[in-house]
Amino acid sequence: MIHAPELVAHEAALAASPKGAPRPWWEGRPFVVAMILLAFVPFLWPSIPPVVDLGGHMGRYKVATDLSTSPYLHKWFQFRWLPIGNLGVDLLVVPLAKLIGVEPATKLIVMSIPPLTVAGMLWVAREVHNRLPPTVAFALPLAFGHPFMFGFVNFALSMAFAFLAFGLWLRLGRLGKSKLRALLFVPISFVIFFCHTFGWGTLGLLCFSAEAVRQHDRGHSWWMAIIRAAYHSMAMAGPVLFLLLWRSEATGGVTARWFDWGFKWEYLLRMFRDRWETFDIASAAIALAVPLFALIHPRLILSRNLAFSGLVLALTYVLLPRIVFGSAYTDMRLVPYAVAIFILAIRFKAETRFPLATWLAVAAISFMLVRLAGTTASTSIAWARQKEQLQALDHVPLGSRVAVLVWDGCERWSLRRSDHLGALATVRRDAYTNDHWPMAGSSLLTVRYPDAGWFQRDPSQIVRDRGCRHEGWAIETALDYLPAPAFDYLWLLDMRPIPRAWVDGWTPVWAGEGSILLRRADAGARPPAKPQTASAPGR
Repeated sequence: MIHAPELVAHEAALAASPKGAPRPWWEGRPFVVAMILLAFVPFLWPSIPPVVDLGGHMGRYKVATDLSTSPYLHKWFQFRWLPIGNLGVDLLVVPLAKLIGVEPATKLIVMSIPPLTVAGMLWVAREVHNRLPPTVAFALPLAFGHPFMFGFVNFALSMAFAFLAFGLWLRLGRLGKSKLRALLFVPISFVIFFCHTFGWGTLGLLCFSAEAVRQHDRGHSWWMAIIRAAYHSMAMAGPVLFLLLWRSEATGGVTARWFDWGFKWEYLLRMFRDRWETFDIASAAIALAVPLFALIHPRLILSRNLAFSGLVLALTYVLLPRIVFGSAYTDMRLVPYAVAIFILAIRFKAETRFPLATWLAVAAISFMLVRLAGTTASTSIAWARQKEQLQALDHVPLGSRVAVLVWDGCERWSLRRSDHLGALATVRRDAYTNDHWPMAGSSLLTVRYPDAGWFQRDPSQIVRDRGCRHEGWAIETALDYLPAPAFDYLWLLDMRPIPRAWVDGWTPVWAGEGSILLRRADAGARPPAKPQTASAPGR
C-alpha cells in the first residue's frame, strides 16, 4: 500500500525534468499569458461576436435593460428575474449594458469566455502534473468548440468557471486543505449553478472523480474512496434545492432522443464545427488522436486522475439524451470539454525527454495557432456579412413589427450565423421580431403577441426547402401562413431566389448581399428614426 507522502514524492518524480535542466518555455508564465491573450483575438474586430444564437440572447438583454423605459417593448415582452440555473451572461451584461449599451457589454463578456476557459484548462493541467505538459496547447482551441460557436454562452461561461473551480479544487486537495475547500465550494457551486446548471453538474463530476482517485491513492479501497469522494463533493450539493424548485415549476419541456448513436458520432466529428468542413473534421481527428497517441507511445501516459475524470464525462455523454427539458443539443455540449480533459491528462511516464517534449510542444502550439487563425478568419468573414445585413435596420422605424425569415440550406456544414440576427431589430430599433425563444422553466423572457399566431417565437423564422432532414417550414408555406397585418416589415435573410408572387403585397425597401427588407404595401410608411448605434449612451 502506498501512503500519501510516498505517493506525492513518486508523482513529482514522474513529472520532473532532468536534474539541472532549464525550465522549458511551455512551462513559463509568458507562455501562459500568451495563450490566454491569444484567445481574445478572434473577436477583437467584430462589434458583435458572430456566434449563432447570440442575437436572440441580446434581444433578451435589451428587454431586461430597457423594458421599463421603452415606449414599445412592453407591448410584446415581459421580463422577470428568476433564480434559475441559466443566468450567467445575463447577470453580467444587463448591469453593464446600463453603462455602455447592450452591444459593447455583450461583446466584452462573450469575448472573455474563451480566455477564461483557456486559463481554467492551464490551471487544471498545472495542478495535476505539477507543471504544464508540452501537449497542453492541443486542448486550448476546444475553448472555441461547437457549443460556444453555436452561441450557448451561458453554458460556455459556466464551463469556463467550472474548469477554473476544478483547478482550485485540485490545488486545495493537493495542499491538504479539505475544510477550507468545503467552505469555499459552497458559494462557488451556487455561482456556477446560476451561470448554467450544466456547468455545475460537470464541476461535480470532475471534482468527484478526481477526489475518488486521490482517496484511493491515499490507501483507501475503491468503494471507500468513492464514498469519501461523495462526502467531500457534498459541499457542492446546495443548488439541488433550487434545481428541484425550478424544475417543479417548469412545464412543457420534454426530455427525449436517448442513445441517438448517429448524432453522438456526428457530434464527435463536429467538436470544432464552424465554417470549413474538411478543416474542422481534420482538427477533430487530431484532437481525438492525441490522447490515443499518448496511450501507445512508450514514453507517454495519461494521468490516472484526469483519465478517470475523462471517462466519467465520456460515460455521461453516452447516457445523456439529445433533448433535456426542451433544451436541444444537451449531449453535444459536453464533447469538446471531455476531449480536452483527456488531452490535459497526457504526461511523461518518467523524466521529461526534451527532444520529444519540444517536438510535442511545437506541434501543439502549431495546432493552436492554425485553429486560432481559422477561427479568426471565420468570425471576420461572418461579421463582414452580418454588418452589411444589419444595414437594413437603418430603414426600420422605432417600435416596428418585423417578421424575419432565414433560409436554411439543407445539411450545410458552415454554421448559419443569421438564425437570430433578426433579434438585433429589438436591440437597435425596439422592434418586435419572431425569433425570440421563451422556453418553459429556462428563460426569463415572455413573448405575448397573439396576433402573430405561429410567428410569435423561435423557430418560426427558420425556413427550409422540402426534403430537408430537419423539421421546419417550407419557404412558400411560411409565407402563405404569415399573418401580414400583424407585421410592418418582412426581413429575408440568406434567402435563396424565390418567385416575386410569394411576397405579393410587400414592397422592397432595401436590399444588400444576403438581406432584403420589405414593407407591407398597405402599411403607412413611417420615416425611420435616427439610427441607434452600438455606442449610443444608455443603449
